[in-house]
Amino acid sequence: MTMITHLDVQDIRFPTSRSLDGSDAMNAAPDYSATYVTLHTDTSDGLVGNGLTFTIGRGNEICVKAVQSLAYLIEGRNLEAITSDMGTFWRHLTSGDSQLRWTGPEKGAIHLATAAIVNAIWDLWAKSEQKPVWKLLVDMSPEQLVNCLDFRFVTDALTPQEALAILRRKVSGKASREQKMCEQGYPAYTTSAGWLGYSVDKVRRLAREALAEGWTHFKQKVGGDLNEDCQRAQILREEIGWDRTLMMDANQMWDVDEAIANMRQLAEFDPLWIEEPTSPDDILGHAAIRQRLGSIGVATGEHCHNRVMFKQLLQAEAIDYCQLDAARLGGLNEVIIVLLMAAKFGVPVCPHAGGVGLCEYVQHISMFDYIAVSGSLDGRILEYVDHLHEHFENPVLIRNGRYQVPMAPGYSITMYPESLSRHVYPDGQAWKEK
Repeated sequence: MTMITHLDVQDIRFPTSRSLDGSDAMNAAPDYSATYVTLHTDTSDGLVGNGLTFTIGRGNEICVKAVQSLAYLIEGRNLEAITSDMGTFWRHLTSGDSQLRWTGPEKGAIHLATAAIVNAIWDLWAKSEQKPVWKLLVDMSPEQLVNCLDFRFVTDALTPQEALAILRRKVSGKASREQKMCEQGYPAYTTSAGWLGYSVDKVRRLAREALAEGWTHFKQKVGGDLNEDCQRAQILREEIGWDRTLMMDANQMWDVDEAIANMRQLAEFDPLWIEEPTSPDDILGHAAIRQRLGSIGVATGEHCHNRVMFKQLLQAEAIDYCQLDAARLGGLNEVIIVLLMAAKFGVPVCPHAGGVGLCEYVQHISMFDYIAVSGSLDGRILEYVDHLHEHFENPVLIRNGRYQVPMAPGYSITMYPESLSRHVYPDGQAWKEK
């Protein structure tokens, strides 16, 4: 048996605001950050599990405190007891302390903390099995997968029996789809040329570099000045042409009517979708935008608190693309629930990955989705940003605009000790330099 002896959590921040990497209309100068969890065990080989929650600087310390408040629910527990009944464990972590649950429930800082811990458990489990997380999931039977899930609050949209049926339908062909992934990789798009704070010259240069690297799908940030949005869209179209795909992301800046009016002007640049066109909590607002825009798809999900919000977005036919976040939902257990609901409703999942560690996470999610859940790549494309990967022991690998299959055991989220020590806030060397 493997006992989780104790949990460590660190406030890790990267000063990306200095170069405006990650900048958008809502987040003008973010410092990409991670509430970074390490689960220590009593094994002789020093086995640890790592997980993180992504934030953008100030407030990361709140998530750290939230993790610390939950630590007692996992310290001293056996990994095998947890993994044998993951659904029950997830319920215990989110509802086992009714007083802590009041600070959610299943939303906000307490749920971000839950994600970091839960994902660390999956990392630990996969490492103990000597498998990458996507492979651990793919090798499970439908029954084993469903046993990992908590269907509370979503059975009016997806029952355990329906989940089993979805998974069973895709058992046949799993091996061939896995082989295809290993040979071809997963299709991706780049946001690296589209950050709002970049100069025109930098946008042009980065777009040209991306084209040379084989990228065919590009995303730009909008939601600031509309004329500037149009100008940058024109520049991107000049650089990438009209035979490649352009997406747009407003990062929650607009009211419903404003989103519709602005996107009608931006429609001349032929965007595939508008991402987060309004408040992430506005289910009916997204539905109205989708109905009134027509040919432009609506995408959202990176700020959806939990599976219930996704349930409602799907039931209301409010989105064309489901952009779940690996660290805002309560870890991989809840992510899988959303994958299954999206499969039932026929909505492609294109996870959000614009943050530190998120690309590392979501490659596992999308590959599992293709191999074992949806069985399709139609309408599915995975976000990629090109910074901060150097801090991870097993970073993502991109070739010709496609994610290559990760093969190292775990969830690809373990950082180098030197990166952690340099970027711990506020005493790390990165924060002493100007």
